Amino acid sequence: MTSREIIKRNLEFRDPQRIGFNFTGERLNDFCVARLDLSKIFYQHRWVEGNVEYYDDVWGNIWFRMVHMSSRGEIYKPALENWSMLKDFKLPDLAGFERFKRAKEVFAEDNVHYHLAALPGFTFAICRYLRKMEIYFQDLILERKNIDELHERVTSLLEKVIKGFADAGADGIFFAEDWGGENRLLINPQMWRDIFKPLYVRLCDTAHSAELHVLMHSCGYNWDILDDLAEVGVNCFQFDQPAVYHLERLAEKLQNLKVCLYSPVDIQKVLPTGNRTFIINEAQRMVRLFCGEHGGFIAKSYRDLKGIGVNPEWDQWAYESFLKNKDLAVKK
Repeated sequence: MTSREIIKRNLEFRDPQRIGFNFTGERLNDFCVARLDLSKIFYQHRWVEGNVEYYDDVWGNIWFRMVHMSSRGEIYKPALENWSMLKDFKLPDLAGFERFKRAKEVFAEDNVHYHLAALPGFTFAICRYLRKMEIYFQDLILERKNIDELHERVTSLLEKVIKGFADAGADGIFFAEDWGGENRLLINPQMWRDIFKPLYVRLCDTAHSAELHVLMHSCGYNWDILDDLAEVGVNCFQFDQPAVYHLERLAEKLQNLKVCLYSPVDIQKVLPTGNRTFIINEAQRMVRLFCGEHGGFIAKSYRDLKGIGVNPEWDQWAYESFLKNKDLAVKK
């Protein structure tokens, strides 16, 4: 069974031989990942003032971060500083043919791994930066007409991007959209259903119509909308902090929903402890809980270990434990 088939079977709960893997370096990795090629339309500018680094993105936002700290940072100056700019605001050309040429080449060269296309976000993840998040949350209530117009334009662009990746040979799409705080959703669940659920329906339907799986990253506690996300067509949750849900409770929920978990050992409560026995046992427990009777688990490494104060050796302990227990995925 190839890596591609193993991931597909875990996503679809069709009795894979083992759990899926997505680890860096020379470790086991079942994925072939491709992104939009922005080289013809965007050249990033970076500059440092004191101990702060600034940089721009393809949308026109300016970011800042503390030097030698987390790799991303926060928005310093949003592209849409005020709504008077919306009429003339131009979205980047992310759906042009040239954007997918490299992805098509990458996928064509690899018949072994699962072809995963990385989106530049979903509607919320993109628009909250265009306005700056604390302003954007006010806009959801005070500027609904403008919000709806912005959402429509971004969602329509993303539909074209999804179709472009499908034509390039992707098996699934991956996007990141952080919806949770430590113990609740960032907005009222009913507001989410009113404003964002229809957008998710559109984008997930576009993906499924093109025979693509939908894999979603989201940090924090998203419990209140897990059923909604499964309903609209999210096939897999990439959670870096699964312990925030309590593993047994989350495992039961996902197995019932037939939604796969794609996760490292918890990066908040487990991995940063540096406790070898704890980390090893938690990796083993995750396989036992989330693989179920027919699959449904993909183990991964966390990409910014430095940003969370984790020694690479601790991540290796988790990997070795996942690897040792990988064949528990199907329990007859």
